[in-house]
Amino acid sequence: MTNRELANVFQTIADLLEIKGEVVFKIRAYRRASESLLSQGREVQDLLAEGADLTQIQGIGKAIAEKIEELENTGKLEYLEKLEQEVPVSLISMMQVPDMGPKKTALIWHELDITTIDQLEAAARAGQLRDLPGLGEKSEAKIIDGIESLKRRSGRTLLGEALPIAQELIRYFKNIEGVKQVEAAGSLRRMRATVGDIDILVAAEDSTQIMDSFVNRADVVRVLGKGQTKASVEFTNGMRAQVWVHLPDRYGTALQYATGSKDHNVRLRELALSKGLSLSEHALARNDGTEILCAEERQVYEALGIPWIPPELREDRGEIQAAIENRLPMQLKRDQIIAELHTHSTWSDGKVTIREMVQAAIDRGYRVLAITDHSHGLGIVQGMHPEDIIAQRQEIDLVQGEFGDRILILQGAEVEIKADGSLDYTDDILRTLDIVIASLHVSLRQPRAQVTARLINTIQNPNVDIIGHPTGRLLPDREGADLDMEAVLKAAAESGVCLEINAHPKRLDLEDIYARRAVELGIPITINTDAHQPDNLDLIVFGIATARRGWVEPKDVINTWAPEKLTTWLKQRGN
Repeated sequence: MTNRELANVFQTIADLLEIKGEVVFKIRAYRRASESLLSQGREVQDLLAEGADLTQIQGIGKAIAEKIEELENTGKLEYLEKLEQEVPVSLISMMQVPDMGPKKTALIWHELDITTIDQLEAAARAGQLRDLPGLGEKSEAKIIDGIESLKRRSGRTLLGEALPIAQELIRYFKNIEGVKQVEAAGSLRRMRATVGDIDILVAAEDSTQIMDSFVNRADVVRVLGKGQTKASVEFTNGMRAQVWVHLPDRYGTALQYATGSKDHNVRLRELALSKGLSLSEHALARNDGTEILCAEERQVYEALGIPWIPPELREDRGEIQAAIENRLPMQLKRDQIIAELHTHSTWSDGKVTIREMVQAAIDRGYRVLAITDHSHGLGIVQGMHPEDIIAQRQEIDLVQGEFGDRILILQGAEVEIKADGSLDYTDDILRTLDIVIASLHVSLRQPRAQVTARLINTIQNPNVDIIGHPTGRLLPDREGADLDMEAVLKAAAESGVCLEINAHPKRLDLEDIYARRAVELGIPITINTDAHQPDNLDLIVFGIATARRGWVEPKDVINTWAPEKLTTWLKQRGN
């Protein structure tokens, strides 16, 4: 089983135990195991094959390690099967309804034998819930409201969709009198590929006007809660946001706490305790009760004797120990990216001409631009046939002559890896190009062994320079190919091929955990936008964030190289 499949099993166990009413520590153990498995850069099955001790993985104890081995050996888990006989799995979906916690879900199940959201809605609209212990007409109305809210929502939101909303909210709060500071927090500030709610932290002496203004916005469809320091709302688009207001001299600890992750905060509190301090969202407190107030977040980390840890790293993946040992990765910055190596023009499915794309790249400070239109095999994009390559080269030469040494234009192609593992162009054609990207777009549901072999075969072709968006995933609806990522990464390390972090918010592929493993293996990384029109070039910020989350440093990214170094590397690869 893959790490994701194992994580889903333990998440299900945790949910069922919560409905059953089990002790909290047992529920947390399974949730922690699920989160830990998802953060591993290597598949557990590979670790087991090497004889690794799974209890060395953070969050995996002896009992859970044994369950993992049972799942890997048999494909099933007796403990889960028994639990599913006691608690219907469909109850888990009922807990997605706002105001439907595990206790309320269990009550309605036991009293009315309701196990699905449809049954819950029908019972609520028929007035069958109001007479249950602890409920009433208001609770029943809230459940109906919650079901309607759930229908408006589509789960977690893409980072690329949530960030503009958060930025608009930040601008909104900055215009309110008395606001000293405002910043996004939570998984959005950590730049995860998808986010839940939008968290905003505000520093101000008085929260009254801020809260009133927030809950009365025209785009608020539902106020979920409002107090002196916190308010939560749901917008007409289904997105939820919550704002906290803290006093300016306590803003730093509040921002650190609200940014998370939960596991990072636990480790930070442990570090504080080791230094005779206790850390909360309000302050650092000494044993004698006196407080260390932190107006700035950096002061929190300084007070604990470690460097400030960038938000993207705060996932409890060794960043605190790295900070203690002064070996945090160097942060990649936008101005260090001087090349865009994956773009499309009207020669395939791009929206603008080569000249327009080149001008857009120059406007953004790029020194190298690769035009990599699709090969013809991906029929839906009307890609280039071999005979088109000569004509496109002539156009590129004309545009290069016009812009001179302001930018270097490379002719490339995004070549389709076909279902049988062959490439769309012959090696003779590939050798005529300046740069070659090979990508998976079709037959992503092939069995793991088959699709992995297909990609490794491509990686081993010396005429391929870059593997584009390696898994082919499209967030949030299309999972990537079920690749044996460790085998893929080892093959890439042996061949010297470059792996792409595709910056488009619907891809963000290579994932951060695999980007980190790639760097460990010495694999070069490229960050590209896959731009089909000029404004797509601005999506680079999402790729940079994913790289940061993967501990990728500037030296690991070929887009930071001087043009001469980049072209030398390409020539050494055979193009």
